[in-house]
Amino acid sequence: MRMGTERLLARVVQVFGVAQAHHGYLFANARGNRIKLLLHDGFGLWCAARRLNQGGFEWPRGGADMATSITLTKPQFDALVLGLPWSRLEQMQTITHL
Repeated sequence: MRMGTERLLARVVQVFGVAQAHHGYLFANARGNRIKLLLHDGFGLWCAARRLNQGGFEWPRGGADMATSITLTKPQFDALVLGLPWSRLEQMQTITHL
């Protein structure tokens, strides 16, 4: 999580070939309690960071150098940034057992 905007951009270009306008690229640390968002707004880059004091972000599991492209809806992204289980968002909207 020591990378700044330029190094994060270099990593995006290395993995995906290009940084697309109006796309965001999320990075997480190994413990899963910190994320950085690199956002290309069409004019420049934004870099935002978030850290959870307790628990961790729900993140796809894979190898140590995993680079995965996933698409999130706005509600899923909002849940991810808050540290909620974004992958089960639809299931959590209804109550099936009392």
